[in-house]
Amino acid sequence: MNRDDAASAGTSATEGQDVVEPADPESPEPAEDEPPQEDPSDKAGPVGRGLAAAALAALGVVFGDIGTSPLYALKTVFTIDGGVVRATPGDVYGVVSLMFWSVTIIVSIKYLGVLMRADNDGEGGVMALAALAQRLYKHRRRHTGVFIVIGIVGVALFYGDSIITPAVSVLSAVEGVEVAAPAVSHLTVPIAAVILTLLFAVQRFGTGKVGNLFGPVMILWFLVLTAAGIGTVVQHPSVLQGLSPTWAVVFVVAHPGIAFVAMGAVVLVITGAEALYADMGHFGRSPIRRAWFFVVFPALTLNYLGQAALVLNRPGARNNPFLLLFPEALQLPVVLLATVATIIASQAVISGAFSLSRQAVQLGILPPLSIRQTSQSESGQIYLPVVNALLFIGVLAVMFVFQSSSRLATAYGVSVTGALVVDTLLLLLVAPRLWHWKAWQIVLAAVAFGGLEVTFLAGNLSKVVHGGWVPLLIAAAVITVMTTWRRGRQLVSDDRREKEGSLAEFVDEVREQHLVRVPGVAVFPHPNRETVPLALRANVDRNHVLHERVIVVSIQTIGIPQVPLHKRYEYDPLDYADDGIEHLTIRFGFSETPDVPAALRAACVADVLDLEPDAMDRASFFISRGAIRRTRAHGMAKWRKSLFVGLARNAADPAARFQLPSTRTVTMGSDVDI
Repeated sequence: MNRDDAASAGTSATEGQDVVEPADPESPEPAEDEPPQEDPSDKAGPVGRGLAAAALAALGVVFGDIGTSPLYALKTVFTIDGGVVRATPGDVYGVVSLMFWSVTIIVSIKYLGVLMRADNDGEGGVMALAALAQRLYKHRRRHTGVFIVIGIVGVALFYGDSIITPAVSVLSAVEGVEVAAPAVSHLTVPIAAVILTLLFAVQRFGTGKVGNLFGPVMILWFLVLTAAGIGTVVQHPSVLQGLSPTWAVVFVVAHPGIAFVAMGAVVLVITGAEALYADMGHFGRSPIRRAWFFVVFPALTLNYLGQAALVLNRPGARNNPFLLLFPEALQLPVVLLATVATIIASQAVISGAFSLSRQAVQLGILPPLSIRQTSQSESGQIYLPVVNALLFIGVLAVMFVFQSSSRLATAYGVSVTGALVVDTLLLLLVAPRLWHWKAWQIVLAAVAFGGLEVTFLAGNLSKVVHGGWVPLLIAAAVITVMTTWRRGRQLVSDDRREKEGSLAEFVDEVREQHLVRVPGVAVFPHPNRETVPLALRANVDRNHVLHERVIVVSIQTIGIPQVPLHKRYEYDPLDYADDGIEHLTIRFGFSETPDVPAALRAACVADVLDLEPDAMDRASFFISRGAIRRTRAHGMAKWRKSLFVGLARNAADPAARFQLPSTRTVTMGSDVDI
């Protein structure tokens, strides 16, 4: 890599990342002393018809993944390892019991009953939970880094899930063609590839225009699941005894080896469970809970019971029990509906990956990425071109390698179960501080949730050689990138601080030099108030002038989703009120887009800055940039330094990232060593 390349991208990492670096590089700065006690979205949540509308919207976004699990879950159980689970009453009832109680314990109790109470100012998900843990344990500085590491692992596993989910979901739906239209069964993979290509191609337009269609489509989908399942259950009501937990116990005790293998596939019934928690900030707890208990949970239970009854009475149906629930005349329409449902499920995961990537950038564990807002009214509707391209490549790659949903489902379970375990671990860390849980409650939760999930994880790890290595490889790659970026950023920041020098001493020198002051406002983005922006020092040393008003701006991304106005700004005149050099800290939540010009204008309106708001429309912005030079200094392995420089080259331009106007932005600075 040549020096010019490093210069063009290096400070995209240097400035683009350092600008958002919190005062403590180990963790996001806490926004307040007390942890949140209630979910704000519930306090101001919808009521009446508004609640029904929110529940309908939640059906279209939140439940797509778990709602399409009937396409492949039971089929995978009875086809795994060459059909080791047999179509006998004991095995069928045992499997149904394991499925029902897994969904009840993990989804209904853990996520909807417990974890949804652990919100970070109304937001859920592994990143929000890790940030909440940091706030609760902020006085134990040694522990905060552990929460970031746990969060990184959770994010990495989610990316593995994001790559496998679209492939297994769409492929499982299209595989229905093999039953409904056998003559074109050889086109299953190409058809799925075309659908996925179109799905990723339209991401740039956002989901706003089609979002209103998701809820009604998923309502139809769950009605179809219910109708298909209940019809078979009525014909064979004896299958209802599978809801008893005794059948699960008998199955495990009588066939521990087979049950262990089956658990690796049973976990597929809870895929998407983490989405219920991650999307809490969009809909609130009440709409998600109502949609689950009144629509989704009954529909899934009846459909799994119907499939089980069909397998028990027609063992040959285990190759595709879902589609064979329907009469032959309805199979093709059901395949089309299933395909639409899986597209919705895939869309939810892809959108989740976009949101999670933005949070990771804001928290400093990913390089700055280009982020496009696709909606004028919905801040959560964003598009990340790089993430979209990488997901698309990964999805097509795993689909063409594995060729079938059954083989993909084996790989699928590892990332899903790993993410569940990470959430439970954070829950056990948060509960004592947030809800004052006693030791026996912690132990009970660890056994009930963690014990079941670790069993799921162990059952899937046994399939690593058969495809489970895929999400582990993806997770390892993501963890390597995140930890390398985080460590490299710290080293770059250390070197920059040595070159920058004290801002207080610099102000004293400027006052003594009596420099020429030119009209206008100059804004210098910079990570702290202690040192001098390289661009500011370069401007004085080389041009020997200063603007009448110089504002050093530090942008901090803190561990809450959104920052209220009264906590967004912190002003410092830097000892002298008459020299025109001042410092302003602007705080953004990790779910907010850091629009610096808009924030500065708002600061003028709020009288935080003694300037007319129109002055910011004419202000000049100076970005500190310079080449990142790899040296032999200790601190990071040589190959990781190369990786960091490569990431810096491809990081987003900080001017675009912070919405700086291109016609009024100047780049200056000096080289930085790593």
